[in-house]
Amino acid sequence: MVDTIAQWLISEGLAENIAGTIGWLAVAIGILLLAWLSNVIAKQILLRLVAFFIKRSKTRWDDALQNRKVFVRFSHLAPILVIYFGAAALPSIHDVLERVSIAYMYFMGMLIVYAFLNAVNDIYEEYDVSREKPIKGYIQIVQIILMLFIAILIFAKLIGRSPVALLTGLGAMTAILLLVFKDTILGLVASLQLSFNDMVRRGDWIEMKKFGADGDVIDVSLHTIKVQNWDKTITSIPSYALISDSFKNWRGMSESGGRRIKRSINIDMNSIKFCTAEMIERYKKIQYITEYIDKKTAEIEQHNRQIRADTTTLVNGRRLTNIGTFRAYVVAYLKNHPKIHQNMTFLVRQLQPSEHGLPIEIYVFSNDQAWASYEAIQADIFDHILAVVPEFNLRVYQSPTGSDFAALVESRAAGKT
Repeated sequence: MVDTIAQWLISEGLAENIAGTIGWLAVAIGILLLAWLSNVIAKQILLRLVAFFIKRSKTRWDDALQNRKVFVRFSHLAPILVIYFGAAALPSIHDVLERVSIAYMYFMGMLIVYAFLNAVNDIYEEYDVSREKPIKGYIQIVQIILMLFIAILIFAKLIGRSPVALLTGLGAMTAILLLVFKDTILGLVASLQLSFNDMVRRGDWIEMKKFGADGDVIDVSLHTIKVQNWDKTITSIPSYALISDSFKNWRGMSESGGRRIKRSINIDMNSIKFCTAEMIERYKKIQYITEYIDKKTAEIEQHNRQIRADTTTLVNGRRLTNIGTFRAYVVAYLKNHPKIHQNMTFLVRQLQPSEHGLPIEIYVFSNDQAWASYEAIQADIFDHILAVVPEFNLRVYQSPTGSDFAALVESRAAGKT
């Protein structure tokens, strides 16, 4: 092509060297114009047509490909193909143009595959199975391998060497590669273990104090696990940290249908006593424990008759206590509570007495797992229990405060006057 134009210019009277230069420039400019035109056609016409049909399509996969710009990256191949095929018209730089064009096509091919794999992951994450078996980590491994492979091909093409020869030389670089890709290798091993052992899924609530993470898993990738904390901050945890360190996954609670309430109130031990006849009659009016009082009173009277206990002394035989009756009330109250899961662990128990009184622990499960609802249920239960403690002639233990000491001083001062 260059020679043809040069010969024509020479026939028109131009010098041979000038004609050759003009002919070469004319062909080069023509190739560039064709490349520019193909780029315009690909991006301004073909891409718009593709977008037009995608908007009217009911399938989801083409939207994912569009969002990941797969078609946009395909359009970048149009001008480089024109340059590749037009390089033959410029013999002086044909070899250079061919190598650069092929290297660029390798690079764009890698980006297209990258975008396609990301689109596959986007489509996969729309299905529920993606929460149990995420594939993002595996896709990233494929992308890394592809990047290394394409990098070798591009380098080999640019220097005019065989890719096989370069691969044989990588053996000596293994130690360096292991060092450079240490985090990637650790992430791959961790991702496999997390997936095979089903240790964490997208959407799980996990807690890992070492990294300040306490919230929902929003992304599981090769290198990191992203957690959106309850304060809406984002914590990134290295994947291998979930294998080497301990963390708490609340998925079991979510799947169980209940959420644990484990809290205690401390009773002042000075207020614990045997029930008098007047106290028993008053407790019988409490509907939740009327049947319990009648049954327990009859049982105790029968036992005391059998052992011929001298009931004129309090320590002889068996007697009802206000603390035991209070525990029976709490059990009955929770048994009749609509928000308490009746088929899961249900305990109202005494813990070891301490200098802070006698702890009465409630260990039950709510049937509503939503955080706000769970906190409201727990608060309502203890609001009620704290309010009914005095009805059983008991006192809640509370360490003395400044106001308590002030009241004591005032009472003593008033007594002296």
